[in-house]
Amino acid sequence: MECSIIFVFVILLHVTIVQGRDEFCNKDGDCPSDVETSLLVAAFDFGTTYSGYAFSFRGDKPTDIRASQDWTYGYPVPSKTATSVLLTPSKEFDSFGFEAEDKYLGLTEEEKHKGWLLFRRFKMILHNKKDLSRKTTVKDINGVSMPAMTIFAMSIRFLRNHLLKRLEKEEPWVKESDIKYILTVPAIWKENAKQFMREAAVEAGIKSSNLKLALEPEAASIWCQIATDEARTMLSKAGTQYMVIDLGGGTGDISVHEKQIDGSLKEIHKPSGGSFGGTQVDDNFLQWLTNLFGKSTMEKFKEEEMEAYFNLLRDFESKKRLMRPDVSRKITFNVGLYRLLEFYKRNEDMSIEEKIATLGLEHKLKLYPDKLRVDASIIKEWFDPPVRKIISHVKDILAESNMKNVKTILLVGGFGESDIVYEAMRATFGNTHAIIRPHEASLSVLKGAVRFGHIPDIIRYRIMPATYGIEVVSVFNKDIHPASKKIIRNNREMVDNIFHIFVRKDDNIELGKEILEDDFTPTDLQQTYIPIYKSTKRDPEYVTDDGCTKLGALTIEHPEGKTFEDKKFDTTFVFGDTELFVKVKIKKTGQEFDKYINCLEQ
Repeated sequence: MECSIIFVFVILLHVTIVQGRDEFCNKDGDCPSDVETSLLVAAFDFGTTYSGYAFSFRGDKPTDIRASQDWTYGYPVPSKTATSVLLTPSKEFDSFGFEAEDKYLGLTEEEKHKGWLLFRRFKMILHNKKDLSRKTTVKDINGVSMPAMTIFAMSIRFLRNHLLKRLEKEEPWVKESDIKYILTVPAIWKENAKQFMREAAVEAGIKSSNLKLALEPEAASIWCQIATDEARTMLSKAGTQYMVIDLGGGTGDISVHEKQIDGSLKEIHKPSGGSFGGTQVDDNFLQWLTNLFGKSTMEKFKEEEMEAYFNLLRDFESKKRLMRPDVSRKITFNVGLYRLLEFYKRNEDMSIEEKIATLGLEHKLKLYPDKLRVDASIIKEWFDPPVRKIISHVKDILAESNMKNVKTILLVGGFGESDIVYEAMRATFGNTHAIIRPHEASLSVLKGAVRFGHIPDIIRYRIMPATYGIEVVSVFNKDIHPASKKIIRNNREMVDNIFHIFVRKDDNIELGKEILEDDFTPTDLQQTYIPIYKSTKRDPEYVTDDGCTKLGALTIEHPEGKTFEDKKFDTTFVFGDTELFVKVKIKKTGQEFDKYINCLEQ
C-alpha cells in the first residue's frame, strides 16, 4: 500500500439512490441505512511516496472508477505521481510530483538550484512525531526546515486544484460548492495526526464543515468486496471474518472485519501496524551503498550529482517492484555509477576492489566503470526486515482467541503488490488462510475511498483503541478514595482528578454512539475549556493514573447571555466514527453546533 491520505469529494445532490448500492446489500435486499445521495465522489490519495486521485458518478457501475492518467513522466506507478513539493527561493509553491523533482534536478544540473527547496517523503512525520503540533517542521532534502502544516497544505491544494481543473474540462457543470471532501488517513494514526490533516485541508481551502475523515484499510476492505470474482466469493457471506493488510510506502496498517447480514462491515480487532512499509527497503538499499562506498562518498554524490542520485533511486524503485523470490541472477544498476566511483577514489584510501573483498562481496558483486551488478540474494535481504515485521505482527493477531474464524487475508497497497511480500505471506499462512491480492493492489485504498464516499456508513462498528472520558470532581468517600486525593472545596471534602469514562478500550461501538453530558455550567462567561483524556487501561480511576494522557481539549464558545445560567449547555460526545466529535446545545437559546476536540495543543 501507499501509506495513503485520501480526499474524497462528494457532490451533494438530494436524489434517490437506486444504482450503486447492490454490492453492499444481502440477497434479501437489506442494505446499510445511510447511503449517500451524492452524484459524484472523487478520492485523492496522498501517500508517503506517491499520490493520485480517482472518481466516479453515482450512476456508474461500482468498478467504473476513473483514475488520474495524466502524470506525463512515465514512471512505473499507475495513476500516481511523486509526493514531492518544490518551493522557490522566496518559499512560494512552484510545483508538485515528478514535475517538482525533475525541475529541481534541472536546476541542479545548471547550478541554479541555490535557495530552492524540495520536500519529499515527509508524510511519515505525522506517524513518528510524538509531540506533533501546529508548529512541527519538516526538512527538505538539504536540511532546510519549513512548517509541516504549510507543506501539507500546499500538497493538498495542488491535488485539489488538479482535480477541479480536470472536472472543469470534462464535467463543467460541477461547482465546488457542490463538493463534499472526505479525507482518509491510516487507521493506526493517533488523533492529533488526523486533526493535523484536517487543519491542513482547511488551510488548503476546504471548508471544515464539508470535510469527513475515512480510514485507509476500511477503504481497501470496501474495494475488495467488489474488486475481483475471488474476493467477492470469499467475502460475500454474512459472518465472514477477514484481515486487511494495507502496506504502503511508510506504514503497514492492519484491520480485521466481519461481514454483517445487511452488507455493512464490523471491525472486530482494533487497527494496528507500524513502520514496515516499502520505504524500509529503499533505506536498506541506501545503507548498503553507504557501507560499500562510504558515508562521505554518498553525501558528496547526493550533493554534487543530484540528478544521478535521483535517477539511481528511481532505477531502484523500478527494480524493487519487479523483484521476485525466484530470481537468482544479478541485477544491474547503471545510473551515475562512474561518478560515484570518482567520488569514492577521491574520499577513500582503500581501493573499491579491496573494499568489496573486505565486505565478503567478491562473488556477489560485479563492478564496472559504468554499472553495478548485484546478486539477487543481496536485494532480497533488503526486503527481509520489513517482511519479518509484517509476518510477526500478523501472527500475533491471528494467535488471539477471537481471531480463530479469520480465514482470509487481503493484501493491498503499493508494497502489498511486491511478489516477495506476497510469496512470504503465502509461505507462512497459505496452508491455513486464503491470501488474496487484488489486481492493482496499490489502488485499492484509492478506489475503495470512492465507494466509501457513496455509502459512508458501510463500516457500522469500530473497536475503541483507548478508554475516553473527562475529569470530574466528586464527594470524598474514605471507603473508596485514597486520602491523598482529598481536597477541600467550598468547605466540603471532595476528590478531583476522577476519570469519568465515556467508552472503554476494546469496546465494539456502533457508528454514531452518543454519550450525553447535560447541564455543563460554564467556567467563564465567554468560553468553557473541557480537557479530554484517554487511557490504555479499560477502567482507569483517575486521570493521573499510569497510562492516562490528555488527548486534547474541547473549547465551547458561548458569548451570548449575561449570566452563567444563560450559558449552560449540553454536550453529546459521538463515538464510533472516524473522528471523535461533540454536539453542543446552548440550553437557553437552543443553539446547536458540532465541535472537534483540539488534539494539537502543546
